[in-house]
Amino acid sequence: MDITLNNRKESFDSEALSIREILKLKNFTFRMMVIKLNGQLVKKGQYEDTMVKTGDRLEVIHMISGG
Repeated sequence: MDITLNNRKESFDSEALSIREILKLKNFTFRMMVIKLNGQLVKKGQYEDTMVKTGDRLEVIHMISGG
């Protein structure tokens, strides 16, 4: 499967992966993230059930807090 992840081309051996699986494979472990799939916001509770397929555009935005 070939997708665009954070504006970079990425390839995975599977035909489809859940957002949760991609986060695990890419070691994205930040607590505060905003996820968009093809421009649509995906809520945290939907990461397990939302599948990413060839040609999709996935954006993982790490939120930073501080003062």
